[in-house]
Amino acid sequence: MPTLYYIHDPMCSWCWGFQPTWQKLKNKLPSNITIQYLLGGLAIDCDDLMPLTMQKSIKQTWVAIRSEIPNTKFNFDFWSDNKPKRSTYPACRAVIAARKLNMDLHDKMIESIQHAYYLHAQNPSNTNVLVELAQKLDLDVNEFEKLILSSEINMELNKEINLSQKLGAQGFPSLILETKEDNYFIPINYNDENEILDSVLHHLNGGHQ
Repeated sequence: MPTLYYIHDPMCSWCWGFQPTWQKLKNKLPSNITIQYLLGGLAIDCDDLMPLTMQKSIKQTWVAIRSEIPNTKFNFDFWSDNKPKRSTYPACRAVIAARKLNMDLHDKMIESIQHAYYLHAQNPSNTNVLVELAQKLDLDVNEFEKLILSSEINMELNKEINLSQKLGAQGFPSLILETKEDNYFIPINYNDENEILDSVLHHLNGGHQ
């Protein structure tokens, strides 16, 4: 069965902008395609404060995304209300932990992290924010906190990062279609799921569509 890999990071701003189109695409994909999420790990563990130059660069990226993907919302209070750290691995581990505790809450945890970060100006680099999100999803908070700090979850994250690199992910988000014949990089149109779908179907049909 063909597999469409969605390689992402819950704190990747382009992934946030892509989210509405990605949801539409998932609803239109043929039933014989397996969707597999892979965490690419945007920024390693780090407790250092993000340099002001990097903060400025990311703010400019948010502005660019709003321009390229209409209706994408960002709460710029994040930068004044928090002490930003360049670290997304904690949020990535939170997604894996939620999946292990309740597979049905995998997508909800990604959405919760994105909403906390981009809409509510919270910092998902911090464990206490992630635990609060888990509590709101009615996950076992004690188990969740143990998991996100465990070597087991860290190993799982490294496996996903390694696989995404092996598949040839080109930044986040990336879409890669794996068929019996080959792997195909699927170009992303952030505003048109039908264009992405056409590319997927083209490769499923052996390039004859």
